[in-house]
Amino acid sequence: MEEVLGLWADAEAEPTSTDDAAGLLELVSHDAGALIVAEDRGRIVGTVIAGWDGWRGSVYRLAVAPTHRREGLGRALVTRAEDRLRALGARRLQAIVVASDARATGFWPSTGWSRQSARLRYVRGGDA
Repeated sequence: MEEVLGLWADAEAEPTSTDDAAGLLELVSHDAGALIVAEDRGRIVGTVIAGWDGWRGSVYRLAVAPTHRREGLGRALVTRAEDRLRALGARRLQAIVVASDARATGFWPSTGWSRQSARLRYVRGGDA
């Protein structure tokens, strides 16, 4: 779990209140397949979380090590997440993206995802 957290820090992913070993352990004990990782020579260089709640598939924590960017790894991780969620029965997918992250907001439209502007997201708990 520490290697995943380290990748998120190296990738400059905006931290949240669930970015700790306990949160990751809870995720994988609840749904072992939700955390998808990419490795290079035994080192984790990419992650994505593909969560399914029975209603909608959600994609979180797409992160690629700076040394492995611009090689198609992000797209490959998104494709694996989409495939997993569709196999579980998801007909609708959503990605949670930090609005102030220019890399992320540039990446997602390039993968065929559309920004939904007619909905707002409300949260409770942690640092939201």
